[in-house]
Amino acid sequence: MAKLPRWLRRLQSRSVWSTAFQRPLLIALFGLCMVVTVGCRQWFSSAPTPSPTPTPSTSPPAITSTLTLGTTAKIRTLDPADAYKVFTGNLLYNLGDRLYTYKEGELVPQLATAMPEVSEDGLEYQIDLRQDVVFHDGTPFDAKAMAFSLQRFIDNGGQPSFLLSDTVEKVDEIASHKLKIRLKKPFVAFPALLAFSGLTPVSPQAYTDQVETFRRSTFVGTGPYRLTSDTLDNLKLTPFDQYWGDPPENKSVTVKRYNNAASLYNAFRSGLVDIAYQSLNPDQIGVLVSTAEQTGDWQTITGPGSNITYLSLNLRDPPLNKIEVRQAIALVIDRQSLQNRISRDQVEPLYSLIPSIYPESKSVFRTAADINPAAQAKERLRAGGYSKSKSIKLTLGYRSNVPSDAPAAQAIKSSIERQLDGLVTVDLESMDSAQAYISQNQGRYNLFMLDYTGDFYDPDTYIQPFLACSKGSEEEGCQTGATVVQGSFYYRERMNQLIDQERQSQDPQERQKIFAEIQDIVAEDVPYIPLWQRREYAFAQDNVKGIRLEPTQHLPFWPLKKS
Repeated sequence: MAKLPRWLRRLQSRSVWSTAFQRPLLIALFGLCMVVTVGCRQWFSSAPTPSPTPTPSTSPPAITSTLTLGTTAKIRTLDPADAYKVFTGNLLYNLGDRLYTYKEGELVPQLATAMPEVSEDGLEYQIDLRQDVVFHDGTPFDAKAMAFSLQRFIDNGGQPSFLLSDTVEKVDEIASHKLKIRLKKPFVAFPALLAFSGLTPVSPQAYTDQVETFRRSTFVGTGPYRLTSDTLDNLKLTPFDQYWGDPPENKSVTVKRYNNAASLYNAFRSGLVDIAYQSLNPDQIGVLVSTAEQTGDWQTITGPGSNITYLSLNLRDPPLNKIEVRQAIALVIDRQSLQNRISRDQVEPLYSLIPSIYPESKSVFRTAADINPAAQAKERLRAGGYSKSKSIKLTLGYRSNVPSDAPAAQAIKSSIERQLDGLVTVDLESMDSAQAYISQNQGRYNLFMLDYTGDFYDPDTYIQPFLACSKGSEEEGCQTGATVVQGSFYYRERMNQLIDQERQSQDPQERQKIFAEIQDIVAEDVPYIPLWQRREYAFAQDNVKGIRLEPTQHLPFWPLKKS
């Protein structure tokens, strides 16, 4: 089987989050969430919507709701060992369970019975498992099945396999319901990684003969829903009657796939789908939000997202091998202009690689109010030896098939050329996403614009994949490592040390200090320039109850029902 290179897997936009989020701050952050019709209480509530209290004289009402969710998201595969897209992760979130999950922003056990026991050296994790769980095909769930699933995830070499293969040395069942995982290096956020949707166990009976292959259109896991049909246009999920947890509030959920945003938009407006989720274009989102505010005919569910857009700077070649030039470019990026060009408040300016949903985020690229950015930038260019008689010419690459990229690239070009007054000119060059990912690590462009969504819910997922370098020098740049993948070729020994420290530190306060220093160094060295972070949106008809987006950006199906 041909495998995509690891760097391409990382760059493909997708979702999954994790972290030891500090609950009070999370509550404060999400208390600010703009939920037009659905209240923030629903955002945070991870418990199913309470059923009506039965009375002695009547039977509980039958569950009759069937719901249709419309999307334009492409579903390449449902095999958790190869699925690495945002929407597919959401399907696996509803079809399967993980060792850990999130409840009200906190990491909690799911198929595990408690948080793991960790050895003193931080390398060995022992996890006790639930004993009342069966797979959708009736196979009992145990440590052997969990170990099989994790090892299959690593060995089959699917798109997200590096998440474990880079981290895990060995997986063993040490009792019928006790698992031992040994890591290659200490990684304090490892339990958060275990909440990744692709790490849901699959039945060893159903998948045993499928080693080194993938099951793209079927799924046999332990979650609250079974996949009962998968046709060209629709997937149908029905409740699993042997599920160990609370049963779903609905009879079934049909996922209807549309070819384009216009078809999904019209289907939702006409009531053919109950929920529209991923992906409408910014104009359609704007109309749906404003109409919902005016008429109340449907619900808007939104909150801060974890998808970021950024510029990668090629530090290997002139002129961006000079720090003065990189700092000058960073100073004149007009994020307010970018926000206006991209959407109707559907993105937020971003001043760090770590999005603002994390308390560790530090706005290191925000310019102080008393600083004239253009004057500062010109001064740094002069310090680097540049003038109007010795000006700079840059190339900026962007993806032609991402609607927001072209206006953003034009805004960046205009901002740089206007504020630097002839000292710098920018040529734009577009290509489709596939070619963009191939070109990025070849150093073909001075600047490259891309977006990224973290793999799990911890700030490390926005640091290590951007800044780590396993082989290189400060004089020659990175030769092997994540920064080559990202096209910056950045190398700094202190940065590698800090990444190792934050991955090993068990002290949240010490870890926060490390992340702060990392972000300060990024603002000083400027291997990347963060641009904006997106908001997430879902729309539901007014009679749909129980809809919410989790802080992890997942949309749970089990609380959904219609009045």
